[in-house]
Amino acid sequence: MSTKISKRTVDAAKPAIKDYFIWDTDISGFGLKVTPAGGKVYIFQYRIARAGEAERTPPKRYTIGKHGNLTADQARNRVRELAMLVELGIDPRQRELDQIAVADEAARSRSEKERIEQELSFSKVSLLWLDHYENEKSRRPASVSLAKLVVNRYLKPALGDTPMPHITRAGLQPIIDAIPAQKKGMRRAVFAYASVLFGWAARRGDIPSNPLTEMVKPDAPKSRDRVLTDNELAKLWFASKLLRDPFGPFFRLLMLTGQRRSEVAEINWNELDQETAIWTIPAHRAKNGLAHIVPLVPAAIAELDYIAQLQNTGFDKIDITSWPREGFLLTTTGRTPISGITKAKNALDAAASDSGIGDAVPAWRIHDLRRTMATGFQRLGVRFEVTEATLNHVSGAKGGIAGIYQKHDWKQEKRDGLEAWARHVEAIIKPESQDNIFPLQKSMRAK
Repeated sequence: MSTKISKRTVDAAKPAIKDYFIWDTDISGFGLKVTPAGGKVYIFQYRIARAGEAERTPPKRYTIGKHGNLTADQARNRVRELAMLVELGIDPRQRELDQIAVADEAARSRSEKERIEQELSFSKVSLLWLDHYENEKSRRPASVSLAKLVVNRYLKPALGDTPMPHITRAGLQPIIDAIPAQKKGMRRAVFAYASVLFGWAARRGDIPSNPLTEMVKPDAPKSRDRVLTDNELAKLWFASKLLRDPFGPFFRLLMLTGQRRSEVAEINWNELDQETAIWTIPAHRAKNGLAHIVPLVPAAIAELDYIAQLQNTGFDKIDITSWPREGFLLTTTGRTPISGITKAKNALDAAASDSGIGDAVPAWRIHDLRRTMATGFQRLGVRFEVTEATLNHVSGAKGGIAGIYQKHDWKQEKRDGLEAWARHVEAIIKPESQDNIFPLQKSMRAK
């Protein structure tokens, strides 16, 4: 049936036993399909001509839309657009299928990209890295603590859930710049730990490259050369007697052993051999990753006996003959090593300043105690190699080829050096020195 398709002819079309078509007399291929249920659908029938085969190419039908959703005039205009495509050799139906496929692929890509970006958010990746850094590499607790501080205080607040692949040096540089210039050590630490984190992510394939490799490394803090005088050392020794336990023994063990603050703070009883008077710092706790033997001099043993007394019997008995076999030596909880060391150091300074004798101890850092002992070794004539061995330094005489072939542990020489140093410390804190340096004060140890 052929007639001009208009609102009147469409409304007049009645359903039949089966589908039938009304074809428009003005536009070739424009039709209306009427179904037995009374449905009326506008269609476009066309052929895509191939050279020499126009008549033999089977016709195709394109559904334009239902009557009601479209008017006859709207359908007619749409057919005109489709007819122009056919004239250009473009198959409307295939183009629509292609567009749907492109849209579906774009949607899948967006979904996959969003999924990947969510899984690669800085907050998630940094959490994975911290777990890897702490557990898979068995880092020193102090290094792990600093890594967590860098991530949680400096990186995560700025980067949040930003996808790792979107983080560039332009996003990282302001984090470094926001740290005050005088805090060169922290600037350097944030840069270093961020570089390790992003380098790890790059090796995993989470990001194409480490953006920090193209950034300027912050200047290193100026090397310190502060060495405490004998008078300052004695004043701090006596002031440590006024601190709440176990912080007093902590500072005195630092002075007597010359070991790093984290190594002393995290001593475990299982690292100590009472019979041989040896403290073995395990490799995973040593900064250079090498197990380290520290001979214990009588003054250090006295501190350990005192701490064992506190842990085993409280303040009532003093006849302690054996040390605990495990657990942290310096602890306020019984479960974790001491924390709040900066606060304790401030309390030590305050106690030294309140002595009323002489000037306060000028600004110093805990690491200066280590340098002070090393300098004391030099004054006492201890060989440089022994000093290096006592400090567990892999440099100088122990570096390079010498470090490969020279395996002497200097155990006895270290003991001799530490005993000479302990005698020196005892000499400057003997009773007659105490009267001149620090007045007797009531102990402030917690009962």
